[in-house]
Amino acid sequence: MKAGLGRRLSTALPAGTALVVALLLVSGNEEAGPRTPEGLPGMPPPFLGVAVLGDGGLTAAVDAYGNVVELRAPGPAGEALIENPVERQVAGTVAADTGIQVWARVGGGPALPMWRADRVRQWYLPRTNVLRTVAWFGRARVEITQTARGQVLLMVVGGEGAAAQLRSNADVRCEERRRGQILTTACSTDRPREAAARVQGVVNEAVISDRRLLGRARPLGPGAPLWAKRMYERSLLVLRALTDRRTGAVAAGARDGWAYVWPRDAGTAALAFAAAGYRPEAERVARFLLGLNLEEAARFHGDGSPVAGRAAQGDAIGWTAAAAHAAGLIGSPRHAARLLSQTYPVPWRDRTDYWEGEPGDYLANAIASGDGTKWVIPSGDGTGSPSYGDKSARGLVRRLGDPESGLDSAAAWAVRPFATPALYPQARETLLRLTRASGPYGLLPGEGWAGGEDPWSAPTAWTAWSLAALGERRQALRLMAALRRSATPAGDLPERVDARTGIPRSTTPLAWSHAFAVLALRELWPSR
Repeated sequence: MKAGLGRRLSTALPAGTALVVALLLVSGNEEAGPRTPEGLPGMPPPFLGVAVLGDGGLTAAVDAYGNVVELRAPGPAGEALIENPVERQVAGTVAADTGIQVWARVGGGPALPMWRADRVRQWYLPRTNVLRTVAWFGRARVEITQTARGQVLLMVVGGEGAAAQLRSNADVRCEERRRGQILTTACSTDRPREAAARVQGVVNEAVISDRRLLGRARPLGPGAPLWAKRMYERSLLVLRALTDRRTGAVAAGARDGWAYVWPRDAGTAALAFAAAGYRPEAERVARFLLGLNLEEAARFHGDGSPVAGRAAQGDAIGWTAAAAHAAGLIGSPRHAARLLSQTYPVPWRDRTDYWEGEPGDYLANAIASGDGTKWVIPSGDGTGSPSYGDKSARGLVRRLGDPESGLDSAAAWAVRPFATPALYPQARETLLRLTRASGPYGLLPGEGWAGGEDPWSAPTAWTAWSLAALGERRQALRLMAALRRSATPAGDLPERVDARTGIPRSTTPLAWSHAFAVLALRELWPSR
């Protein structure tokens, strides 16, 4: 297989095809009010990352057209090397020269970006984080192969009937090498020339390394269908790319504003690593979390320093304890939570939860902190039976003392991973009600969600995990089908997608979603 990739790239271009690739260092767009270019019909806009490259070193996000739109070093939660503010992405004002792009010239026409092609396809080479993007301009074709290995971004560009230009607006040095009709480029903050001299070999090494990682994974159990195995492997590779291989810092996503470490996202990644048989990776993540001052902030940089602007959230101790337990560092999750609370007295009351809105007394934080039974109160009907969710007959509501706050999908956490048997009956009812109301691409975080109608992949996955644990297999599989529909063509899970089209609307891929996907798949098809 090592030599096979090189042969395919070398034979992709017929003899005599002209291919010219130049690296152009261009300055930022200084015109007032730039507008994000229009994407192709049925595809995301340019400059929204939909794929991730990396092995825990330098980390890149690539949009649907093959543009490198995010670059972080030395790890996924490191310094940004491309300026692509999320505020501009949301406002539609990203400058057209952002990141590292491939443009194509067909015949005597002008050079065009990939988002001006007639059609574009994108996929990962099987069982790898090596990404391939192919764009067609009429009969002309441009093929881009990209990966990140260690601290180097690698690109191999070929074409048929088109001359290509590589344009870069990033705080990184790039070196080019050309052999026949194939031009290779290596970009890094350190020594790109060395990598450029052997870039094809490095790409092959990335393929071997990724497949070796998957070879270490605990496989899904008997009967797992092909789609489940593919989602499982893609999720493990995403977690690899978003986890610093030196420190264990897990970035929520390769995107401005998400390239930080949240204890709940990283904690879930540790659970997924442990469930898949990656004990060293789980331990690194857990040790990173145990080294944080959880009182200081809701999120942290890759070096462990707090990110200003958001106070500590009420589930941090619980997820850190769950990670430490899964990694074998501390006993039971509740014992771990008690130990941690003596060091980091972060209360769950009057704190924000995973919705990251106003502080309050929320179900998710109570469950993660081991106080979920506070949602079980004595019945007033004289039967002596408990009721739940502040006397809500419909299930577990989000806010303590507020039956009108709506059902919360975080009820699933009372089943997995914070087992609270007293809440199982109402957790089941809550999750079944929310699942019945879900759409083709998944469900919202809860009934009181005010953030629009776009479904979110993490709540969809964690609800599937707990429903499977409760024996509600049919409903769990229904949610996994929705998760499959929300994935990109390459298999990455967006944080959320358009409720009508399934097109990514936010950070893609999201580590939290892929971690829960691993856990749900292992619950549905456990190994014997």
